[in-house]
Amino acid sequence: MRRIVRHVAPLAVLMTLAACGNDYQPEQLYQASTPACSKWEEGSTFKLPDNITVTATPPSALPDGGVEISLIYLVPRGAMAQFTSRSFKIGAPNGPALTNAEIVTIYRRGTEGRPEIVDVIEQVPILMTGIGTSDFTQYRFRLHFKGKLPERFDLLLPVVKIKNERYPVRTFTYRYFEDRKSYGMCS
Repeated sequence: MRRIVRHVAPLAVLMTLAACGNDYQPEQLYQASTPACSKWEEGSTFKLPDNITVTATPPSALPDGGVEISLIYLVPRGAMAQFTSRSFKIGAPNGPALTNAEIVTIYRRGTEGRPEIVDVIEQVPILMTGIGTSDFTQYRFRLHFKGKLPERFDLLLPVVKIKNERYPVRTFTYRYFEDRKSYGMCS
């Protein structure tokens, strides 16, 4: 009997761990918590499985009335995230896409390296991977949305695949704040 228990107990533990599976529960997928989206935000970070994060920054004004928004994906060493599309778009609040971003630059660097040492990537990578020389690899996207923008808009990011599972990314929300005379991130 002891012999059976000795072999069955480890098997039960393994089966219990396997049953846990992916316990990832996404945070709020739509950033705006109220219809007015009136609260100014300095930035927002969304957590994905495998300790991967994406952070959106407040917009910077462009001379033509558009905005520049930066996205920062952090991918830990050994992890991978695959884009299902190469399009970053803005859309009407909870509505359809209005325009695609012009991708100005994409930088990749290890977070433990000197900040001035970066790889410039020519196009949106299909796969973002954590490099082995740093605990995290930063992928920084500078996006331009040119021309007149609506009073309020959503930043729509591509869904990512992590370990062959598809995960939606937060829809970041922005609006024009009359009191500040500028666009800002809102919730």
